[in-house]
Amino acid sequence: MKLKWATAAAVHLVALVILVRPEKGAAMWFNLPAGGTKCLSEQIYSGVLVLGEYFSFSGSDGSPAMTVQVKSPLGNILYEKDHVNNNVTAGRFSFTTTTEAAGLYVICFQSYRTSVNSTVSLDWKIGIFAKDWDSIATTEKIEGLELELRKLEEATKAIRQSTLNLMIKDVRMQRMSNKTNAKVVRYSLISLGVCILISALQVWQLKRFFRHKKLL
Repeated sequence: MKLKWATAAAVHLVALVILVRPEKGAAMWFNLPAGGTKCLSEQIYSGVLVLGEYFSFSGSDGSPAMTVQVKSPLGNILYEKDHVNNNVTAGRFSFTTTTEAAGLYVICFQSYRTSVNSTVSLDWKIGIFAKDWDSIATTEKIEGLELELRKLEEATKAIRQSTLNLMIKDVRMQRMSNKTNAKVVRYSLISLGVCILISALQVWQLKRFFRHKKLL
């Protein structure tokens, strides 16, 4: 009876893992116009593993004739590849974000073809999706339910970290909003004081004028 209950619990737990664990999105495809540039961006937090793979198809000759560049929010070039002078149609890059470089990461594809458009596939994996779970399972000798639980644990940590990052961002925005409101109030008081001063000077000037004309 206990064995049946444990088996049923394990089955339900596996089902829960499958339902809760987010699936990896498919690679995106887009057209790169001849002689044009297309950039894609992704908001990535600190301490996150990023893995990217791309593939280019350019019609008859198959030569991509393009350059690929990945930049951090600080403007540092994390990856740069020249596919103009070779027939390599695919590439791969990986990096881990640092604390000071959390923000918007940009990848740009620039075509050097003159007449034919290119079709580019980009698979941008972030966090737990960038990990090689087959290697982890082999190294740590885990499989089946234990491996799924490990993935769920990593997904939970990622969600928790994202929530904390959003809370920190919200606090920063709130502080910025409070500072802006304080500046607006201060400038409003200064403007009001200047208006009152100018009005008082105008009244004084009018009184002086009327007294000079002996109208008062």
